[in-house]
Amino acid sequence: MESDAFIAWGVRPELWLAVLLLACLAAYVALDMARRVAAQPGRPSRAWLAGSALALGSGLWAIHFIGLAADAMPFGIGYGGLISFGAWLLAVATAAGTLVVGVVPSPGTARLASAGAVWGVGAFATLALCFVDMHISPSLVWHAAGVAAAVTGAGLGAALTLALVLRVRTSVAASRQVAAALLLGLSMAATHVATTRAAQVPFDAVSLNHFNSASSGALALLASVSTAALLLLLLLLSVIEARMRRALRRAIGRIDEATRTDALTSLQNRTAFEQRLEAVAPLADRKAAPMALLFIALDGFKQVNDSFGRKVGDLLLQEMAQRLRGASRQGDVLARVGGDEFALLMVRDAEKDGAARAAQRLIGLFAEPFDLEGRQALVSCSIGVVLYPQHGGQTTMMPHAEAAARAVKRAGGGTHAFFEPHMLNGVSEQLELLRDLRVALAKQQLELYFQPKIHAPSGEVTGAEALMRWHHPQRGMVSPALFIPIAERYGLIGALGNWVIDEACRQARDWRDQGLRMRVAINLSVHQLRHPDLPERIAGALLRHQINPTLLTCEITESVAMEDPQATAKIFDKLAAVGVHISIDDFGTGYSSLSYLRKLPAKELKIDRSFVLDLETSADARAVVDAVVKLAQALGLKVVAEGVETEAQNQILRSLGCDELQGYLFAKPMSAKALVVWAMNNEGPRALSFRDSLFKETAPLAMH
Repeated sequence: MESDAFIAWGVRPELWLAVLLLACLAAYVALDMARRVAAQPGRPSRAWLAGSALALGSGLWAIHFIGLAADAMPFGIGYGGLISFGAWLLAVATAAGTLVVGVVPSPGTARLASAGAVWGVGAFATLALCFVDMHISPSLVWHAAGVAAAVTGAGLGAALTLALVLRVRTSVAASRQVAAALLLGLSMAATHVATTRAAQVPFDAVSLNHFNSASSGALALLASVSTAALLLLLLLLSVIEARMRRALRRAIGRIDEATRTDALTSLQNRTAFEQRLEAVAPLADRKAAPMALLFIALDGFKQVNDSFGRKVGDLLLQEMAQRLRGASRQGDVLARVGGDEFALLMVRDAEKDGAARAAQRLIGLFAEPFDLEGRQALVSCSIGVVLYPQHGGQTTMMPHAEAAARAVKRAGGGTHAFFEPHMLNGVSEQLELLRDLRVALAKQQLELYFQPKIHAPSGEVTGAEALMRWHHPQRGMVSPALFIPIAERYGLIGALGNWVIDEACRQARDWRDQGLRMRVAINLSVHQLRHPDLPERIAGALLRHQINPTLLTCEITESVAMEDPQATAKIFDKLAAVGVHISIDDFGTGYSSLSYLRKLPAKELKIDRSFVLDLETSADARAVVDAVVKLAQALGLKVVAEGVETEAQNQILRSLGCDELQGYLFAKPMSAKALVVWAMNNEGPRALSFRDSLFKETAPLAMH
């Protein structure tokens, strides 16, 4: 390539090593950013493409100045600057064009060849412009074979790199990316060497820019430092983004896992289980392999909760989950699908005999008592078994298994049963009632009835408790004892509770407009207490209907209040801040902690009707009521007795010091209109008077 008529370019090994290192660094940073182009479309894609082009183009441009930094020629070398800047712009544009052509999902051979051609021609042109900016006279003579070698080497290197790293995946192993960066860096360094060898310098040549422009040493220092700093900055940004993306993926994964996992037992929840069932069923169809679904329901779990509290009940569920997990075989899918309900999907040995053996094995897990904070609890379970596809399709497996488990419970529990069609009778009726209940909410078929509360010493009406009634267009009046459990089971109780709150406030406003200032009591369920925005909902209803908060009493059963005393105390404090009265309902049936009871901002205790019914015949019942009254008086609480049906009960409760009475002796629940007629015209079931204060103007009180 060279002859006596040309001067050979000087070689400094340490500079060539620096060229190689900078080229590999630029290639690594560019590839690291380019991998994100296809993975993040839109504006982020364009940003990563620009960063990758900036890294690769700047690296290509800088290696020329580093490789020829010192003593490359026997004469001094200088650069004009403007053409060198144009060379940098060309390098960045070439890199961008190469990436646009080559960085697409699964680019074909033609696109890779095109990308290689763009990079080969552009890389040589960039380096050649830097030589032009030296303004060597007589002019450089370009050796054709050297130019071809430079263009071909750069193009092949780029094409192979794109094929290695970016052809199929946008995410590759670190070792593969390092190997690709080394390949591209070597090809860039080789292109620089080939271009330098192709640029033949006449023997009598000089650099006309040596004395009046930037020297090669200064430009080499500037190019190396600035480019290295730029590359490190881009690499840092890429690393930070990658870490943030990994952290985001982990967070999304944890959120997804949380949505698919039961928080109490760490088992799959119902949603995840049904998705798994949906995925496995087609596979079972293709292989003609049977499946078995076991629906496991605890017997007597409510009694454990009521007797020992929710915390102990949670421990029982956790211990049960642990036992079931230990008894599950590889390939089985176990999930908690309800409050005290679990499901096990069997994909091996899932014939009838195998499923029966599995059910008996699970029932045997309950032979040993559960140790719950030092308490021994012996519980059993009812298991409903469904075989697929004998007992129906994939979408009916769960409801059929639930129906079988309920049939076992009705028969006494503690065993298992395979699904039979007649077991669906009750389920179908429940689903029909659920559908009709949703319609009832939308079409105003629900109504509040009100049972008066009587002031024990005077016999006057002081307020009323709101009780929900359902006027079904075909079934007539449907009992709350029938539709409330269905609403709780299928997640409609929240909507019903919100309706009661709003309707009670609306009715209180309507009464007030008619001249009756009636205090109304509503019952709050455990489901409502678990919603942190309950106080805000109540405050909103009071404000919307312009009701004084003191005219609303919220009744909460003792067992519900004591499930989680600390959480109850918080919600009670918020309700008290709204200004409503708080009543502990069914008092005496739970296991209240007096230390917690003393701290709760309640205004009254309501004695459970079971004690009232036995007052005439049971000394124990009278003793309990007497103790409750004395306890309430010591705590400054009012005492209400419900379920009063006889005159003798009335007299006993009055003698014991009860403040208010409620029951069929005085009045059954009645419509709002009937209560107004009774109040205004004394036309009611019993000759009782309404307290005068109920007809007076509402005292000014700030709304909360």
